[in-house]
Amino acid sequence: MARVFVYGTLKKGQPNYKYMINTAKGLAKFQGRGRTVEKYPLVIAGKYNIPYMLNIPGTGHHVAGEIYSVDEQMLQFLDEFEGCPDMYQRTLKRIEVVEWEGKGGTGESRASAEGILECFVYSTTTYPPEWVGLPYHDSYDSSGKHGLSYVLRESR
Repeated sequence: MARVFVYGTLKKGQPNYKYMINTAKGLAKFQGRGRTVEKYPLVIAGKYNIPYMLNIPGTGHHVAGEIYSVDEQMLQFLDEFEGCPDMYQRTLKRIEVVEWEGKGGTGESRASAEGILECFVYSTTTYPPEWVGLPYHDSYDSSGKHGLSYVLRESR
């Protein structure tokens, strides 16, 4: 099992969460909530209002999201879903645990007690330079006050 931190449309209550609970795609078990240890710019960009975490450490906000344990099948699905490695790149980042529900072996409880986990995160280094000038968010909600509703793939 691998740990994945999701901050956008794959979170609970967001437009693509359905994929996280579709066991035909693999297994994803919610572990808790967290935020990036380093600051990153989280922007909503493009004609489909997609959330992107730009891989510019030290700029922006501590980005809030959810931590999942996923199996290899789900990880492969997420790579494909996220257009990895062209649109997003999957890299390990340090995530501060804010709220932990995860159950498991001593490694899991020790990691949660320390408060910092290494998780795979889909962020991007392949973005138009003007995206750096977009507003930065610390949390994503498709129906947030930003007014930039995500456009589902089936509606594009």
